[in-house]
Amino acid sequence: MSAILPPAERLWYRHPIDRVEGTWIALALLWCLIMFFMMVGWHIWGRQNLSTETYRTTPDKFMASVQAMVDKYTVRTETDEKTPVVAPPPGSDVYLLARLWAYYPILELEVGKTYRLHLSAMDYNHGFSLQPANINIQMVPGFEHVVTITPNHSGTYSVVCNEYCGIGHHKMVGRIYIKK
Repeated sequence: MSAILPPAERLWYRHPIDRVEGTWIALALLWCLIMFFMMVGWHIWGRQNLSTETYRTTPDKFMASVQAMVDKYTVRTETDEKTPVVAPPPGSDVYLLARLWAYYPILELEVGKTYRLHLSAMDYNHGFSLQPANINIQMVPGFEHVVTITPNHSGTYSVVCNEYCGIGHHKMVGRIYIKK
């Protein structure tokens, strides 16, 4: 028989499976099950993935929440665009939005204190990549992602967009200050 010619018997699937084929199918199924349960285990016990809450929102509603926080907790402004630096009290809800080609506002948080970080995008998909902590979340318009965070090291952290969002994508960088 040649690979070029069609099989002599068209109903090939009715033939019994060879022992070697059956062994490989069983091994593949077993490996799939192992990987499935490992993903669940990594999420629960390995702390490999962030547990986020996700809610539907509108850009206007999320912007109103962000602006209310900025109006209440602004301590100073930075950059040429006069971006507000916001220092909310520990335990509060902290909002960060992404829009072409900036993050708003700059956050100033305290070490060892817990915050609920709300993330959303106003216009296109943006990324929230916190460096050097290596946290990555995709920010999608119309959805609000809530992450409970407790900073454990002081310093200046960069927020980088890792979803291509247009011609100014390379300049889309924000900051989070963590103070003692």
